[in-house]
Amino acid sequence: MTTAQSAPPPSMRLRELAFGAACAAALRAAARLGVADALGDAPMPVEDIAAAVKTEPRPLRRLMRALSCYGVFTECPDGTFEHTDVSRLLREDDPNSLRAITLWCTEPWTWDAWPLLDEAVRTGGNVVEGLYGKEFFPYLNEDAPESADVFNRAMTTSSVQSARDVAEFLDLSGSASVADIGGGQGHVVASLLDKYPAMRGTLLDLPRVVENAVPRLLPGGDLADRARVVPGDVRTAVPVKADVYVIKNILEWDDESTARTLRNVREAGGPGTRVVVIENLVDDTPSMRFSTAMDLLLLLNVGGAKHTTRSMVDRLTEAGLVIDDISPVNPYLHAFDCHVDG
Repeated sequence: MTTAQSAPPPSMRLRELAFGAACAAALRAAARLGVADALGDAPMPVEDIAAAVKTEPRPLRRLMRALSCYGVFTECPDGTFEHTDVSRLLREDDPNSLRAITLWCTEPWTWDAWPLLDEAVRTGGNVVEGLYGKEFFPYLNEDAPESADVFNRAMTTSSVQSARDVAEFLDLSGSASVADIGGGQGHVVASLLDKYPAMRGTLLDLPRVVENAVPRLLPGGDLADRARVVPGDVRTAVPVKADVYVIKNILEWDDESTARTLRNVREAGGPGTRVVVIENLVDDTPSMRFSTAMDLLLLLNVGGAKHTTRSMVDRLTEAGLVIDDISPVNPYLHAFDCHVDG
């Protein structure tokens, strides 16, 4: 029987950390094979799981045993396997599924980029352009369409899940309109419109992004009469007037792009306008391992960075925003509630 292990001595802990790629690869393999989907609510023999996912039983047992050491699946005394709370998140049909995000974090380009982290640390720039001869998103959309599709599904999954938390957290009572700046497919603004039936909402993002906006916001959708979908680059202009601007997880570019975005929002809203910035932080958060890993991944692919509380405060105040409150939205997101300085 194999289960999650207690803390090992330092020498073994370092060995385990050095083999971290094995855990990531095992998660990716299980996600791609659909192992979690094949495993039912009751313990199952590995032979039955293997038949369902069309693999050989013996190597599948090795894969599941390795993951059981991390709390992903449990190997029972009789040799069968059963789910844990962690492994259920690899199921496609789980309401909180992280399958797409697991695949995104282990896509082929990541295995090319991670070994060059020392170069990125030395130079402070991304390594993707050197690897593929173009910036990250052009590479993804032009040369790696399967990875681009995984990215889109992962971002949709993340947005759907976090939108619920953001809408529950934000108190927009007394506001007539909200604009989601760089809001992707519009899950946040849709959730806010659900919460506030009298409110009007606007989604602003790149044309290729808003083309795939939540159908509820588009003509024929149940929120269409209160929603406006605007194509545009927030770093160029924010042609949207609203009582409240929400900026979630897009201030991870270089400082110049971040400053331009905040300036555009400030100019669009005018003095006194409320601006809520929501970001992952790499300090003062229960999800430090996740956030710092994402921070390093941003360095590798776009030369960007996650913020500390201090760096986020500095960017916001430099942009002419007054910070009224800083609060956790959930274990991995913080909200900076601000207003435009008059």
